[in-house]
Amino acid sequence: MFRRFAAVSASALLCVAATSGVAEAGTDSLYAPSAVVLSIGEGADASSATVMRAVTLSCAPTAEGTHPAPEAACAELRATSLGGTFDGLLASPNPDRMCPQHFDPVTVTVDGVWEGARASWRYTFANTCVMGVTLNGGAAFAF
Repeated sequence: MFRRFAAVSASALLCVAATSGVAEAGTDSLYAPSAVVLSIGEGADASSATVMRAVTLSCAPTAEGTHPAPEAACAELRATSLGGTFDGLLASPNPDRMCPQHFDPVTVTVDGVWEGARASWRYTFANTCVMGVTLNGGAAFAF
């Protein structure tokens, strides 16, 4: 009888210890995750565009990923995200820069989770020159 009581008590203590360990581990990771895939593709439609380049970017808790400048890209995305969209990346084109008037569409995308919410943003430019002028050399799509 004593052995059974000791075994039950030991199991109860292990359950309590395991439960408290899980609770402690959960408190260390309380942040809104931000992890996205940025891509640049040839084509006017994101669903059928041929991906030319793509990188991963995780901004919370730290900036990392395959992006060549993750800290700068995360800072730019934080500064330009407006209510779940990244339209703030689109600056007024510099009027001193000229681009050819040919149509060779390029689509940029941001897909993943941003500040804890699902994010899916796409924008199509007439060509790569227009993309460069409109993004004004920003860090997010400089890869």
